[in-house]
Amino acid sequence: MTPEAAPSTGTADVPKIVSVDDHVIEPPDVWQSRLPKKYLDVGPKSFRQRGIMNFVGGVFSFEQDDDGDEGDWWSFEDGAFPLTRLEAAVGFDRDDVQVVPITYEGMRKGCWDRDARLEDMDLNWTEASTAFPSSFVRFCGQRFYEAQDKELADLCVKAYNDWQVEEWCAGTGGRLFPMIIVQLWDPQLAAAEVRRNAERGCRAMTFSEIPPYLGLPSIHDADGYWDPLFQACAETGTVVNMHIGSSSKMPSTSADAPAAVGSTLTFNNAMASMTDFLFSGVLHRFPDLKLAYSEGQIGWIPYILERADTVWEENRGWGGIGDKVPEPPSTYYYRQIFGCFFADDYGLHNLDRVGVDNVCFETDYPHSDSTWPHSKEIVQKRMGHLEPEVVRKLVRGNAIDLFGLDLQP
Repeated sequence: MTPEAAPSTGTADVPKIVSVDDHVIEPPDVWQSRLPKKYLDVGPKSFRQRGIMNFVGGVFSFEQDDDGDEGDWWSFEDGAFPLTRLEAAVGFDRDDVQVVPITYEGMRKGCWDRDARLEDMDLNWTEASTAFPSSFVRFCGQRFYEAQDKELADLCVKAYNDWQVEEWCAGTGGRLFPMIIVQLWDPQLAAAEVRRNAERGCRAMTFSEIPPYLGLPSIHDADGYWDPLFQACAETGTVVNMHIGSSSKMPSTSADAPAAVGSTLTFNNAMASMTDFLFSGVLHRFPDLKLAYSEGQIGWIPYILERADTVWEENRGWGGIGDKVPEPPSTYYYRQIFGCFFADDYGLHNLDRVGVDNVCFETDYPHSDSTWPHSKEIVQKRMGHLEPEVVRKLVRGNAIDLFGLDLQP
């Protein structure tokens, strides 16, 4: 049974929010204004057409259909990919948030326009925010990993990051802080991209929860496939952010399961990924590396830590751990991992086990789960039983420390 939230605190007791998980719908000119001329035709371009969409069993599908709804789509190489109301849901009634196409004019301007985003942050008691990509780029940039032309893909990654740093976040006084994508197909290129952007103040990149789901080596790879990237992140203080869905398929149970099943199970890949990292030796080899699990919520964390420590203690003889993990796995969690949430009463009532220093708040603007424009009221309702200094840590202080932001804690 979910504990009831305590009576809300007063408005003055809610610090301004720093959201560690929002999203941006890329404006139409991001790549067309930055790619070399020879790539403009095959590079990402925005166009308008009609189509129909479905989301069943954790799988999103779509096709052009003249009888469908009008929407703005992206073309890239030989594919076409729609924008959806599901990812630009703010401003719509909950019952009207559906998997249907949407145009830029049909969505709230803050989804893609920087100045309008800042205004919407003001409406939502939010001081600062970082944004993951849209469903076109996909949450860890896997669209470009899947590209046929890797030279073009490399240019697209760099163009996106240049836009994030130089246009989306520039001139906002640190209120929008950048999150980059990397070249997943080449850890050396990815490491260089982390260092390039760290030199201009970026301290966040997005990565896949479970790389093998994308056809990439796992973090257990015996040759340390991902080590150059993790080393670059550790040395530059760049946080590795893993959003639900960054393994491409959302968790579900069967091909015919309704979307509600996947929506309930969204934390599954984050839970599996964290277990991977706890037993991989990566966190032992790179003690300065920081991980954040976006939109995974936090209530499941205490049990996984308990179970991981039990396995480490009792099953080491056959568990394949060796000397890679010399300390109980929970040691690495409390030192290096952050859970991110917006609605988790159970987790908030068990913060002593989750870790008061291991939690960050998010508003998920402009997705269907977003707490916009009521995030302040939600903080009041859900965190009313907590001491003011704890609330401050959760809604801003931990994020400021994690990302090295130039804001007052």
